[in-house]
Amino acid sequence: MAYGNSFNPRGLARPPKEKKGIFKFFEIYGRKMWKLMELNIIYALTFIPLTLGWWLVGTFDSYAPLSLGIITAIAFGPSTTAMTKVCRNFSQERNSFVLSDYIETFKKCFTQSLIMGIIDVIFIAGFSVAIPAYMTWAEQDQMMYIPFVLTISFLIVFFMMHFYIYIMIASTNLSLIKILRNAFFLVPLGLKNSIYTLLNWVLIITIILFLYPYTIFIIPFWPLSFLCFVDCFNCYPVIRKFVIQPYYDARGEDNPEFDYLKKKEDEDVFADHPDLDKPVEKKSNKRKGKTIS
Repeated sequence: MAYGNSFNPRGLARPPKEKKGIFKFFEIYGRKMWKLMELNIIYALTFIPLTLGWWLVGTFDSYAPLSLGIITAIAFGPSTTAMTKVCRNFSQERNSFVLSDYIETFKKCFTQSLIMGIIDVIFIAGFSVAIPAYMTWAEQDQMMYIPFVLTISFLIVFFMMHFYIYIMIASTNLSLIKILRNAFFLVPLGLKNSIYTLLNWVLIITIILFLYPYTIFIIPFWPLSFLCFVDCFNCYPVIRKFVIQPYYDARGEDNPEFDYLKKKEDEDVFADHPDLDKPVEKKSNKRKGKTIS
């Protein structure tokens, strides 16, 4: 929040102006940077089993693909959801305890996250085989550029869907099928936010690859939680607008996420004008319905 001593002609103090866009982003990130670095370390530590799995590939050749796929799904899916929940809370300026919230979300969303992790592993394996194959075939037959371009396009869309998938797993109790369907439509509905987030991913990954191997030392401390924070800051408002808020609107209920605004309205406002020195009636702060986590 930006604070200042601004007054209107009647002597009523104006509320502080809230920063927006990139200014708000860096204000929040600056306050939560050390917590996000702590989160990055915790997230990186959960991938130790995955690293050990890769090391064991040469030892158990016959079982390595299946075992490694399961280990990858467990390491990636629930861990990503857990990190996303903490980043979502930070990006929306909610209270969050890094380790306890991480562990709680890991357990609470384990099943959906694991299934999503398995889906990701299958798609990654498919893309890693299809793209080089289509590229090779396209060199021999130009008509094969069509499936090659379609595969690349689908890869980009599928990747951008992840800007919304894990946030919805952490924030709603929708089924995974509905989450995937919503994520597909949210990419174009929040196109500007989706593209901004994609550009951040491209920029950070490009920097990491360009400065490799030096950047390998900062990966456990910074980029993963930063990108997740960017994702939540840009894309959670889209989810709130098109998924969460319509739920409450359809039932004629107030979204409890905005209860803090009611609290601000209920506060007494002090002014030096005698006509304004009247007690402010307290409004009822009752609500019903489910609470979005």
